[in-house]
Parts: sequence; C-alpha cells; structure tokens
Amino acid sequence: MNILVVMIPLSIVLLIGAGLAFFWAVEHQQFDDLETPRLLPLLDDPAAPVGDPGNADDARDLHEAPPAPR
Repeated sequence: MNILVVMIPLSIVLLIGAGLAFFWAVEHQQFDDLETPRLLPLLDDPAAPVGDPGNADDARDLHEAPPAPR
C-alpha cells in the first residue's frame, strides 16, 4: 500500500508533463502539415554532389580503368 503514495503522484506528474508537451506542440504548429512529411521519402533527390558514393555515375567512373595512352 505504501507504493501507492509514490505511484499516484508520479502518474499525475507524468500526465501533466504529457499534457504540457502536447499543448506546446500544438502551439508551435507541429501538427499543421500532416501530408508533406509522409511524401518526402518519395521525392527524387536533387542532383547529388560529385564524389557522392550514392551517385551511380560517379561510382562507375571510379571503377573504370583509365584510358590507354596512345
């Protein structure tokens, strides 16, 4: 029974903290745009910088043998 003396106030403090975090997020427009974040992974990347290992053209250029001297 003594644990209830700790657990009930602790749960009330956590509930108040969660409520404050929610209202802070609403106040700072965290829930205004719910469509764009889920679409961002589907968009194409802008032109990758030269030397980026994710760029297939640069990776192919690095593995090609240099041209033979004439």
